[in-house]
Amino acid sequence: MAARGQGAAAAIRDAAASPAPHSVPPAWTLAWYASRSIPARPINAFATSGNRLFAAAALRGRLGTGRNAPAETSPVTSIKAAFLAITLLIAGAARAEGLSPEQREEVVGILRDALKQDPTILRDALAALEAADQREREGATRSAIAAHAAALFRDPADPVKGNPQGAVTVVEFFDARCGYCKQLQPAMEQLLRRQRDVRLVLKDLPILGPSSVLASRALLAAQRQGKYAELYDALLKLREDPTETVLRREAERAGLDWARLRRDMDDTGIQARIAGNLRLAQALRIEGTPALVIGETLVPGAVDLATLERLVAEARRGG
Repeated sequence: MAARGQGAAAAIRDAAASPAPHSVPPAWTLAWYASRSIPARPINAFATSGNRLFAAAALRGRLGTGRNAPAETSPVTSIKAAFLAITLLIAGAARAEGLSPEQREEVVGILRDALKQDPTILRDALAALEAADQREREGATRSAIAAHAAALFRDPADPVKGNPQGAVTVVEFFDARCGYCKQLQPAMEQLLRRQRDVRLVLKDLPILGPSSVLASRALLAAQRQGKYAELYDALLKLREDPTETVLRREAERAGLDWARLRRDMDDTGIQARIAGNLRLAQALRIEGTPALVIGETLVPGAVDLATLERLVAEARRGG
């Protein structure tokens, strides 16, 4: 998530990108974690500064997203918005250099005339801004992953699927109720069957409501009985809300002792693990589920098997 006052490059980048196939948390989640004194920036893709959100929306040609979005505006409107973003960027640079108002006006006038003569300048400027911002984001992501490598890849408390001694580790942040996480699961299972040296680390990140929190507590309690994977597989196949009644049914089908599981779900140690996953996700600027970390790459959203295999191969080559 970008900081307040960031440049036009990030707004343009956000506007051009297609929405990632992942789920984002509702407002209640932020309050729920705040009530438990968990310090950190909220995981919320929409908690951005108003200026950045407006710029991104204008460049998309809309002022909303999803089913509440108004109709697309014309390409001319989008070009005007992009021109405005670049003009503001240059004007900001001019102020930083101490130019007079007359000089700043001249700079903007030159830009306007140049765009009339050759509109491809705008396209090239947008591409250059996006490329520079992409390089900056990738560098920041690599640094964050390296700084938190132990918690990401080597926490002995984390549940693991696949080869526990695998040469390549894939970390998945997921919510048991997340539709995109359910969509990703078959591809991930295929990956584990086809690539026998892959170790999958699962990080519960319940961001989609009280039922998500309940499901994560049940999963981590099931781990104490050696049945995390079994309950995980059952919950990711569910097409109903994981209420306590449903959790009991699925737990008993998986061979779990429900009475013990229910007691363990209330253990403060389990809540501490969920809070730790939240802080780690925030440190990595993860904004929704699923989110994958493979090598030095952060992948937001569900991807197909071919993409998973390519990323694993790249991580394997990188050592």
